[in-house]
Amino acid sequence: MNDIVITNVDIVFTDHTISSGSVRIREGKIAEVSTGALETGGTVVDGKGRVMVPGFIDVHIHGAAGHDVMDAVPEALYGMSAQLPKEGTTSFLATTMTQSRDNITQALRNAGTFKESQKCGDGAEMLGIHLEGPFISEKKAGAQHPDHIIKPSVDLFHEWQQESRGHIKLVTVAPETEGAAAFIEEVSRTGVVCSLGHSDARFDQVTEAVEKGARHVTHLYNQMSGLHHREPGLVGAAFMNDRLLVEMIVDHIHVHPDAVKLAYQNIGSGRSVLITDAMRAKCLPPGTYDLGGQDVFVENNEARLADGTLAGSILTLEEAAKKMKQHAGLSWQELVSITSWNAAVQLGVEDRKGSIEQGKDADLVLLDEQGNVTLTICRGKISYNAEEVQ
Repeated sequence: MNDIVITNVDIVFTDHTISSGSVRIREGKIAEVSTGALETGGTVVDGKGRVMVPGFIDVHIHGAAGHDVMDAVPEALYGMSAQLPKEGTTSFLATTMTQSRDNITQALRNAGTFKESQKCGDGAEMLGIHLEGPFISEKKAGAQHPDHIIKPSVDLFHEWQQESRGHIKLVTVAPETEGAAAFIEEVSRTGVVCSLGHSDARFDQVTEAVEKGARHVTHLYNQMSGLHHREPGLVGAAFMNDRLLVEMIVDHIHVHPDAVKLAYQNIGSGRSVLITDAMRAKCLPPGTYDLGGQDVFVENNEARLADGTLAGSILTLEEAAKKMKQHAGLSWQELVSITSWNAAVQLGVEDRKGSIEQGKDADLVLLDEQGNVTLTICRGKISYNAEEVQ
């Protein structure tokens, strides 16, 4: 790869921003970060009027551009990887659905193979797999197919982890279900992050799950026990327990804007992470699409089952970040935390992702003052340039 030098750009770190700085990219890595100019060579990008942030990391995404993880074919993951840089996403977890045991096995097998064959700079990097279901509550199934919900099984998890070649990184589980406590303890022991979601758990059940090792919350507010003054539920526990990293879908459809603001005021930039929970209809026109074997009707920027249940989203992380920054008044530093750094730490890849530092992967995004993505670099390769698609 030729060097890429980005000059005259405001560079956002996790705790400060420098104006008119420069970054040199060499062989897929950040080779130099300077507060001023750098000697140019190779490809030069003038970043005047733009802000550089670390590439976004989406830990909860099912599909995009007509593709879905449950398609269980390499083309689906290649298609998602090619599409995501357009919204500033440079890394993601391929997220499964509650389907039959065989279908999940096939999806995990395909994702594990893709993970080990994906080349450096070949679109957004798949960091691993988010197993969303089938170990959830029937009372909070949402768009997860209720016929395939089962009790948490350590043996089945280990079988699936082997099928995925060890690439399951995050598992959503309802902590109130039979066997969940032992499941959370064992899965956490293996280094996989247990996320609490699709759950009707009481506050004390969530507290026990955290003691067993749970460290994450799947799409706050949606399909979980709400905050009540006599039973704080999973929402209340997410607000109060500082060991939990909390996902939010900020499309202003899944969660009211002021409920987002309320959550952020309680949780803060250190424990929040933006996700899309997007399905295959993202980037496509309104119509009828499939999600987990169920028809999803997409119109007015909403994706719903026939009964009106929200079924994932067609949200981009670019749009979520803009909404979050504008409505909650975030600084650029806070935005970096909730779109990149927190996710990198949670997944144990902060040594190469999540911040702009020498030696880390060159996963970088240039934004204009309104937060629109103008350029995305994935591991040293320009994967999206807005000027080329005008």
